[in-house]
Amino acid sequence: MRCAVIGLGAMGMGVAKTLLAKGFDVTGCDPKESARAEFTEAGGRAVADAAALDSEALDALVLLVVNAAQVEQVLFGEQGIAARLRPGTLLIQSTTIPPGYAKELGARLSAMGLLMLDAPVSGGAKAAAEGRLTVMASGPEEAFARAASLLEAIAAKVWRLGAAHGAGSTVKMVNQLLAGVHIAAAAEALALGIRAGADPQTLFEVISTSAGSSWMWQNRVPHILAGDDRPLSAVNIFVKDLGIVLDEARRLTFPLPLAASAHQLFLAAAAHGEGDKDDAFVIRVFEALTGIPLPKSAATGSSTA
Repeated sequence: MRCAVIGLGAMGMGVAKTLLAKGFDVTGCDPKESARAEFTEAGGRAVADAAALDSEALDALVLLVVNAAQVEQVLFGEQGIAARLRPGTLLIQSTTIPPGYAKELGARLSAMGLLMLDAPVSGGAKAAAEGRLTVMASGPEEAFARAASLLEAIAAKVWRLGAAHGAGSTVKMVNQLLAGVHIAAAAEALALGIRAGADPQTLFEVISTSAGSSWMWQNRVPHILAGDDRPLSAVNIFVKDLGIVLDEARRLTFPLPLAASAHQLFLAAAAHGEGDKDDAFVIRVFEALTGIPLPKSAATGSSTA
């Protein structure tokens, strides 16, 4: 299968390299020269813009860009690729987007004779690199059939959530509510422990084997302990994703006090200049407020890696 992965960030790079390693003909697309260089060094082809893709040669596109605005630009912008794709081309839309937009997007692409799966993913950069993502997918049966080999290559689990576009994005929205709250809670808890005089490494190990642990505690706190704020998933991602959650909640007149509090913490971190840092470093809000000593980076001797 000839496919393109649009967006070579932490998740997209892992997906693109996994597909390449499993025998797919893959072109990566990203405006960042460093990302393109990394993918070409792995043996793939790379272009800077979707306009440079050979649309006639593509069987499938995987979209893993930042937000709905980028999806819209890639597909329907001035040089959007959607109008140039062959009828029957498969689009696996894996960017985290509002459910309503996913539903609208599926209808627009279907009217153009294109197949879409509303298929956001979870698992982090490591799972993407190892082909062990969880995929939350909805769309027509024909799209699932066409996507079968590709999904098998990148995922440990594919949840089939029905034929209606928007169902996959709804489930991902709920996942992101929990993920954002859990990261914020982990940062708050670790910060409190440090302020109270607990050794951060010991605290991490004890909680990791106790009832208070979570996947995010075990996955993100090591970044803080290492002082490594390189963004496997950035603070700004949760400013965006929890924003989607809260917008949908307002539409449904549904109160979300925990999600709203977590969103404010990520907003505070972004306002403090941490937006492009690893999302675990939302903890720097507590550092700024209370002066707690965060673990230093072994490489730099600084808490800013």
